[in-house]
Amino acid sequence: MDPIILAYFGLALMVALSGVGSAYGVTIAGNATIGALKKNEEAFGSYMILTAMPGSQGLYGFGGFFIMGTKDILNLDITWLQAGGMFGAGVLLGLVGLLSAIRQGQVCANGIAGIGAGYDVFGRTLILAVFPELYAIVAFAATFLIKGLIV
Repeated sequence: MDPIILAYFGLALMVALSGVGSAYGVTIAGNATIGALKKNEEAFGSYMILTAMPGSQGLYGFGGFFIMGTKDILNLDITWLQAGGMFGAGVLLGLVGLLSAIRQGQVCANGIAGIGAGYDVFGRTLILAVFPELYAIVAFAATFLIKGLIV
């Protein structure tokens, strides 16, 4: 196997896992929105904002792809060490994006259910939903650091 295949596989994991996590997270919150709309249609704007939040992890995976997929590393002269770094960054950002998006979707879904039940929890839900996001941001930052080590 060529090292470039390992590098591309890492990039694929980075984008795919974080994107799948976002799809799951947005769907979890979206399902809660459908239920909450039956009780309180007036709060749709709050529901929509909370539903969209888990979508950002997919963007981190896509951004990581642009960071790592530059021609200064990703070419036929790539070393096994560089390919391993790219693969590791892909697994790191992909898995963290997957899990944080799903958990963020669950936090947002609970907030949506609370708003639907008549409680004023939008601001507090936004604050709590940022915590899972933090780990995706840390993994995204680690992708920058990994690239700096393998260039």
